Amino acid sequence: MTNDVHWLTRAVELATRSVPAGHGPFGAVVVRDGEVVAEGTNRVTTDTDPTAHAEVVALRQACARLGVFDLSGAVLYSSCEPCPMCLGAALWARVDRVVFAADRDDAARAGFDDRHFHEVLAGRQPSEVPMENLRIDAALAPFEAWHAYPGRTAY
Repeated sequence: MTNDVHWLTRAVELATRSVPAGHGPFGAVVVRDGEVVAEGTNRVTTDTDPTAHAEVVALRQACARLGVFDLSGAVLYSSCEPCPMCLGAALWARVDRVVFAADRDDAARAGFDDRHFHEVLAGRQPSEVPMENLRIDAALAPFEAWHAYPGRTAY
């Protein structure tokens, strides 16, 4: 059994075991240097937090445990293809790879259809949430303060 299969099997087991606990059927594992750094399950309904997807939960825990915001060198294993939010979180965390088991079509058949979000972000579908850029005079003030601040941490 390859390491990828081993860790992916762990993510699927977490997802399966989370269901009776009232969580969504998703699990994720962050692995670095062959060791589990953190695990997460979907906690959206139990935590009443729309961002508490398994991948985000695992990434947050991994960063907190390591005391970093950059997870370079880590791999995110997910029981299902990450939604756009979770993929964005993985990109911001700078993980080396994302490995997943089920895909977005499998999720849709189970009642978790995020294909529309993928389509919106790909520019193939309009968003139901209107976005408007209202450029006020102070719009750039936070960035100017950031550039002027000598103690800033690049990320």
